[in-house]
Formats: sequence, structure tokens, C-alpha cells
Amino acid sequence: MAEFDPDSLPHLLPLYYRRIFPFGPYGRWLLYGDVSKNYFQRREFSFTLHDDIYVRYQSFNSPQELEKEIQKICPYKIDIGAVYSHRPIQHNTVHMGAFQAQEKELVFDIDMTDYDDVRQCCRSAEICSKCWTLMTLAIRIIDRALVEDFGIKHRLWVYSGRRGVHCWVCDESVRKWSTTLRSAAVEYLSLVKGGEETIKKVILSDPIHPFIRESLNVVKEYFEEYALVGQDILGNKESYDKVLALVPEPVRETLQKEFCKKRSSVQRWELLKNKTEKFNVSNGVIMLQYCFPRLDINVSKGINHLLKSPFSVHPKTGRISVPIDLQKLDSFDPFAVPTISQLCHELDRNGNDQGDEEQNQEKLESPRRNRDCKKTSLTPYVKVFECFLEEMDRSQKEESPKASDVQMDF
Repeated sequence: MAEFDPDSLPHLLPLYYRRIFPFGPYGRWLLYGDVSKNYFQRREFSFTLHDDIYVRYQSFNSPQELEKEIQKICPYKIDIGAVYSHRPIQHNTVHMGAFQAQEKELVFDIDMTDYDDVRQCCRSAEICSKCWTLMTLAIRIIDRALVEDFGIKHRLWVYSGRRGVHCWVCDESVRKWSTTLRSAAVEYLSLVKGGEETIKKVILSDPIHPFIRESLNVVKEYFEEYALVGQDILGNKESYDKVLALVPEPVRETLQKEFCKKRSSVQRWELLKNKTEKFNVSNGVIMLQYCFPRLDINVSKGINHLLKSPFSVHPKTGRISVPIDLQKLDSFDPFAVPTISQLCHELDRNGNDQGDEEQNQEKLESPRRNRDCKKTSLTPYVKVFECFLEEMDRSQKEESPKASDVQMDF
């Protein structure tokens, strides 16, 4: 497949939004079964247009109206915001102070650039199969905690389209959480702290917290293959000095001498483990500093914070922001995610475009449009999204009208 050309976006987006974007399930998601009065109508959407024109506080009467507007303006990027006290499009007409963000999914944003101090293979916006393991680890660690520690059921994990992942927590009780509760949740899930000048970014309590212990168990499954083989974190003096800076000085001096005699990262790690155990020092700090999830706290704690929409197109890579199947997490390949040019090519190859008359007659859930999406390699990702929605529908039917709040024990 040819490399994506960002200049082709204006030509590809109209076809993508008209024939491929899964507006049916997308609208079903954001309606949430009309849980409260005008819920969808009070949701904020924002659009990034050609030449970085940014349009905020957009709102719509129905998913169909949203669909028509997207097809009309063909945004380069779609962001989803909060559900407000009033329709966002009317925010300038509401009395000052009355326009307030009331509800939103609890969201997480994990970006590979935040791991640059511990990645050997890539920098900045670059990713490769070696460092993508960090995203796999982040999802496994955070998702386990959301389910087992918080009692959360409905999580939608999404690839950003370039170098990271997002999570949308959609349980009804969680959507009502205050900024204080969101801050407490993200604080509970955070461990790596400090800027570039901070050498030791992980401080462990004694005894170790159960959440950290469970996270460390996940890290141990991946550590040798990822950190020692893939990243070779003890492969040369420059890299192993960064690791040794995290162990107490007496152990460090011994290891610096011994490391000269051992050649591979795996051999040096075995030596480090033996020495730290002898001195009763945990090597978990090293594993966690190199592998533990790094969350953007501000994205999670703010109710009015916007986040890139699933199925949006990344304007630099052309890749679609697709849901991730947690059942196949270890085999998820960001480089296999289809680009908009690939999808449009598949559509073109599998059948000519509709005529204008037929297009005008097309309805929101028309069989034709469903077939169009299913002619492309976006199909498995849409199925993941639909399974997520079906699970939410099932839960809604099973739960009593007065659903109990999610239990939290920070």
C-alpha cells in the first residue's frame, strides 16, 4: 500500500464520511438510550477544518443532523466534549455562569511521547513494533484496575491513529462523576511522577499497594522480551548507567564493576536481580519506571475536556482512530490499521460509487450503507464497536432503574 499523502485528504474525506464512517452505531453510542432529557442535544462536538480552523461548541438535535453536518463540512478531525446544562451552540446566549459541563465519559489519554526517556528505539511522534508494547502494557494495567478495583463495566479502548491510545469509560454512574472524583481516580492510577530532571520517578510504599503489586505482575510478563531484548536497556554503558541510577549506591558500585564482565542485557539483569535481592532492594522500581502507564492527568480530570472521536482520521498518518479488541490485544498492530486512502481504494475496487439520486435517497441505517462499510477493512473494528454497544444495551436492560453507583476504594 502506497504511503499516505496528507494533501489527498480533501478528496478522500467526502467519500469516507458519505460511505464508510459508521454513523449508525456512532449515533447509538452517544444517545445512550436517551438517558435524560435532551442528552444528545446538549453534547459538545468540535471540528478541526482545513488550514487548522477550529470550531467549538457545536451541537445537534439528532445523530442524523450531526451526520449531515459532518458530510457537509468534512472535518479533518472530530472531538467529543461534555454534555452541558444547555445546548453548546447556544452558549453565547445563556446567562454568564449558567452554562456548565454536567456529564462526560471518564477518559484516559496515553501518548508514546511521554515515554521518550525510557525508549531506545524511537523518539517524539515515531513508534515501532518494539515500543508499542508500552501501549499494550498500559491498556492491560489500566483496564484491569478499572474492572477489578473500580467495578467498571463499559470501557472503549481506541487507537489514536498515530502514537497512542484513548479510553472511554461509559458506565452511567461514572459519566456523572465530579472533577474531584475523576482527579482521585487518575491519581490512584498514576505512579510515574516528575519531569526530565527527576531521576527516580517511581517511589514504592512499604508494604506495596495491591494495585501496584497487580501492575507489577503484568509488567513481569513482558519485561524480558520488551525491555531487555527489544529495548536492550542494559546493552551499553550509557543506557545501563540510567538504570543503575535507580538502585542504592553500594549496589550500584558493585554492579558497575560486574557489568563489564557480562555482555547481554538479560545476563546483566540476572546479576542486578541477584544483587538487589541480597541487599533487600526491590528491582520493581526499575521495571515500573520503564513500563508503567503514563497518563495525561488533565485530560482525565476535566469534565469539559475534549477528546478525539473514535473513527476520526489522523490528518498526518491517514489512519483511522479505531476501537481495540481487548480479546486480541497482544496481536493489535497499529501499522495494520487502515488508512483513509486504503479504505477509499477498497470501496472503489469493490463497487463503483453511488449516483447522486441514489445517494440523496439513502437513509441513516440503509442496507446499502451498511454494505459499503463492510466492503472495507474497517469492518472488524466496527464489529468491536458494535459488540461494545451490545454489551452496554444488555447491561441497561438488566440493571434496575436506580442503578447503584460504582464502588470506589482509593
